[in-house]
Amino acid sequence: MRILLWLLRGIVFIVLFGLAVKNSGPVDLRFYLDGVWQAPLSLVILAAFAVGATVGLTATVVTLVRQGREIKRLRGRADDAPIEGGGGRP
Repeated sequence: MRILLWLLRGIVFIVLFGLAVKNSGPVDLRFYLDGVWQAPLSLVILAAFAVGATVGLTATVVTLVRQGREIKRLRGRADDAPIEGGGGRP
């Protein structure tokens, strides 16, 4: 199974590398106030992916931290609450 996984990773790498080599021509990124930046297309795509992944991970981390605080607060309230009818957490 490990060999198959590494073979699949190698194939994906070769395909993506070939795509990057084929799309290495320069592209113009036009900004406001007549700003222009020239870069290879593969680099622009990689940068856009990296920015998107960073924004997505940041949003996920913020949500996880907020949920962790809420869980801690609710556990504190549950520990302070009187036990009714013998039920509750063991």
